[in-house]
Amino acid sequence: MKKSRPIALLPILVFLVIYVGLGVIFEYVMKIPMGFYNIPIIIAFLVAILVACLQNRELKFDDKLAVMAQGLADKNIITMILIFMVAGAFVGVVGRSSAESVAYFMLSIIPARFAVAVLFIVACFVSTAMGSSVGTITLITPIAVSVSAASGFSLPLCVGAVMGGAMFGDNLSFISDTTIAACNGQGCQMKDKFRENFWIALPAALVTLVLIVIMSFQADLSNAVQGSYNLIQIIPYLLVLIGGIVGINVFVVLIVGIVTGSIIMLATGQIVAVDLLSNMGSGSAGMFETSMVAILVSAMCALIREYGGFEALLGFIRRVFKGKKAGQLGMGLLVGAMDIATANNTVAIVMANPIAKEMAEEYGVTPRKSASILDTFSCIFQGIIPYGAQMLVAIAAVVDMGTKISAFDIIPYLWYPFLLLISSLIFIFVLPEKKTK
Repeated sequence: MKKSRPIALLPILVFLVIYVGLGVIFEYVMKIPMGFYNIPIIIAFLVAILVACLQNRELKFDDKLAVMAQGLADKNIITMILIFMVAGAFVGVVGRSSAESVAYFMLSIIPARFAVAVLFIVACFVSTAMGSSVGTITLITPIAVSVSAASGFSLPLCVGAVMGGAMFGDNLSFISDTTIAACNGQGCQMKDKFRENFWIALPAALVTLVLIVIMSFQADLSNAVQGSYNLIQIIPYLLVLIGGIVGINVFVVLIVGIVTGSIIMLATGQIVAVDLLSNMGSGSAGMFETSMVAILVSAMCALIREYGGFEALLGFIRRVFKGKKAGQLGMGLLVGAMDIATANNTVAIVMANPIAKEMAEEYGVTPRKSASILDTFSCIFQGIIPYGAQMLVAIAAVVDMGTKISAFDIIPYLWYPFLLLISSLIFIFVLPEKKTK
């Protein structure tokens, strides 16, 4: 165990002050349109990393660079970056017209009032089968943008519905990294954790769906709910969605979408080969900021961990939360704090696992319950932080469709994560304990 140093958490505070503080000044003081969108998130992280590098004079600068490099040598980071790149290429290939065709086709077979509800349900199914919230958001957000433009529904509402459904599956899927990490770390079977977790997530999802339907009936829809669509352009998205629901690996799904999209675009004469390759490159390049954020967060967190910042956080939570119910809340806030610090729910669970296991044994909490709490709270926080991969991918997908949006436009419509928090608190403090063998 490294020595506990609360001051090591200073870079996180610096980042939040710069990112949120500038956003408030731009949006509400200077009255800049889309003020939060104009915040240079990469610069905010660079300043935070500079602060981290200025701390702890016991380490030479070269040693700090080595620590940051070790933080980047993580499977989850590499996986995320590759998903970003491949997803960008997919969007570059299929373009806006394909997403618009999907949206108009969907609106032609279902009542326009229920379009957002359908987006939420589809996102739930795809993410549960695929096990990837980032992959789900990448696939469905372009459709959400087109649905918003075609029907008149609020764009943040449509994107928030997709993100909520994506986090539902991330929390429950058997092949999700978070599920695997929580179950392995707490020593329980996935099926047992699923049973425990399902009754927390289901009420939150049902209430979210009801709220979306209520909001849908109150919305003033435009008349532009009918538009032309090309069924052949729907094929790439259809294959990708079916692949996600079936549970095929996200990389395989996206590559299938790229190949089929390329064949269709070339065969129908909508684009020439040179321009198609150029669009692939542009799509991947559009994910530059998102990829850089993942890299910078990993580097910053590696320094914080080396300095003892996470030990300080762990020690504080253990001192404050006493008793069985408070201990369970402490586990949830522990993994939540780790998620705020790392912006990666899988990494947060891995880091919180050892101390959470000790707390579970100390307070008499079953492994399946502790695993469920860790997974659920990590998804709650990951689903709402403005600099998480899910939020950044959603924003990038919206920008690729030619529209602007900020994280703070979307957060008020992230009903599912907030309702999941309420459901989790009821699960911990209100419902009676189940008898265990």
